[in-house]
Amino acid sequence: MRIVKCDCSQGLNDECIEAAKTAAEDIAAGRLVVYPTDTVYGIGADIYNQTAVKNLYLAKNRPFDMALSVAVADKKMMEQVAVLNDNADKLIKAFLPGPLTIIIKKQPDVPDLVTSSSQKVGVRIPDHPLAVEIARRAGPIIATSANTHSQPDAVNIDMAVKELGDAVSTYVDAGPSPLGQPSTIVWLMDNKYEIIRQGAITEVMIKEALQC
Repeated sequence: MRIVKCDCSQGLNDECIEAAKTAAEDIAAGRLVVYPTDTVYGIGADIYNQTAVKNLYLAKNRPFDMALSVAVADKKMMEQVAVLNDNADKLIKAFLPGPLTIIIKKQPDVPDLVTSSSQKVGVRIPDHPLAVEIARRAGPIIATSANTHSQPDAVNIDMAVKELGDAVSTYVDAGPSPLGQPSTIVWLMDNKYEIIRQGAITEVMIKEALQC
C-alpha cells in the first residue's frame, strides 16, 4: 500500500500527471486504486478485468448483487460502455463532467459482474482533472465510493485508508472532496426517467434539462 499526494486545485501539473500515471499502471496490472473525484473518493479497477472487479467487491464487503458504476474520461469513452440516446445526450450536455451518474443500457462487452447481470450500467464523467486523467490513461474504471459496504462515504484519504487498508495498492490523495456527497443517479428508460439517488443535481434540474 502506498499513498501518493498531489494538489490538483489549479488543474493538472507534473505531480498530478505522475500520480495519474501511477494509478493507471496499477489499474492496468489488475490492482485496486483509490482516487479523488468531485463528489467523494472512489475505488477503481479495470471494468474488463473480472478478477480485479471481484477483488473490489470483496475489499468493500459489497454484495455481488449490487451493481457498480463506471467512470470515463469523456463522451466518446462513455459510448464504449453505454448505449446513449437523446435524453442521455441532453443530460451529458447539461451536467457532465459533474456529479451525475446516468443508468442506461450497457454495451454487450461490459461484464455482467460489473452490472450484477443487469443489461444496464451506471456511468459518469467526474468533474475532477485527476479522475479524468486516470480514466483517460486506464480506460473505463469502476467508480464506487472508497468505503466498506454501508459505511460513510470517504471524503478524504484517511477515511478511505481506514476502511480499505492493504486491499488497495495505491491511494491518490488530492485533499478533501470538493462536494463531499455522492452523485445524483438517474435511470433513463426510453422516454421516462427515475431518480435513484438524490445528490447535488436536483430532480428539477434533471427535468428542465430533459425538456429543452
